[in-house]
Amino acid sequence: MNSKKRFKLLYTLIAVAAVAALYFYGNAEVFNLSYFALFLFASFRTLQSTGRKRVRFMLIVTYLMVMVLQMAFYAQVIDNYNSWQEQPLRKLFAVLLLFLPVIISRYVSVGVYTELYLPTLQDTVMLSFSQVHKFSDSVAQTVTALKKNGGNLSPGNFKNIISDLPRHDSFRYINAGTLTEDYFKAVEISLDDPNIYIIISNTGTAASEIISVFTQKQFNHASLAFDAELQTIVSYNGGERVYPPGLNHEMVDFFNKKQGASILIYRLSVTYEQKRAAIDKIIQINREGSAYNLLGVFTNQSYKPNIMYCSQFVYNMLNHIGASYFESSQVIKPTDLIEKDYFRKLEFVKELKLK
Repeated sequence: MNSKKRFKLLYTLIAVAAVAALYFYGNAEVFNLSYFALFLFASFRTLQSTGRKRVRFMLIVTYLMVMVLQMAFYAQVIDNYNSWQEQPLRKLFAVLLLFLPVIISRYVSVGVYTELYLPTLQDTVMLSFSQVHKFSDSVAQTVTALKKNGGNLSPGNFKNIISDLPRHDSFRYINAGTLTEDYFKAVEISLDDPNIYIIISNTGTAASEIISVFTQKQFNHASLAFDAELQTIVSYNGGERVYPPGLNHEMVDFFNKKQGASILIYRLSVTYEQKRAAIDKIIQINREGSAYNLLGVFTNQSYKPNIMYCSQFVYNMLNHIGASYFESSQVIKPTDLIEKDYFRKLEFVKELKLK
């Protein structure tokens, strides 16, 4: 038996063992983590391919939609029952759904876009020693994070996210005019303050709880404010199920979603002209419309200019007014706004603990 056949046999045995273990011992957290891991793996292989950028982007979006459907199936069909033994066929179907990203990648690369070469698993694992060492460190960090925050991958958190997904749209503007005249009056008064305030928060929402497991960061939301009293906080968010997802006014109470929630407040010195430009840009976005860039959290791509996620919005606003203090082409985490302040442009104001 040559090395290629031995590799395929080993891979098959590992896959069968993993599927069996998942079928007999898997729970909600393990299934959701498995779906997420398959999404990351399929997306990684797609990014390594040689196909057109647009095709690769749409394939990653497809994988994301598949992951959402997988989690929705588990939450609505499986998790609503008390016993696995009462539903063996449903359980088996939940396991078989794991292979859906593999089937899609095979169909697309062979049957539709033959130029979209997806590297084989053997190609993917042919890594240098340094890459293997880096990967093992990443796995160890992830395991540590799961031990510490694994409870955040609860069925309740996933149900909250899934139930909120129909309100989102990453391809068209669905939020317009939600910032009121009273808000802009307060913003105009703040022009006497020569600072813009950057707020990094630990909100405790279902999305931030799950994100924290993988980013290993406590703070997972970013906002801007124009006054020291924080009456003019603005960011991209889900709208609190009151307003459409997109650019919305935020109050301090918005961040108080769990015991121990807190926010970090920093200020950045800017000129009158820079602050005026930031306010004018927000007026423009409020008039034209906006939407929350749910897909951009994974791809860092925006279908339209006013479709952003929270830290992308803060970063783009700083770039727009010429006040940015670091460069990044990657997905921007909220904590990047603090950790990448290499030239110490930000001044820490205080940490506000919420009760």
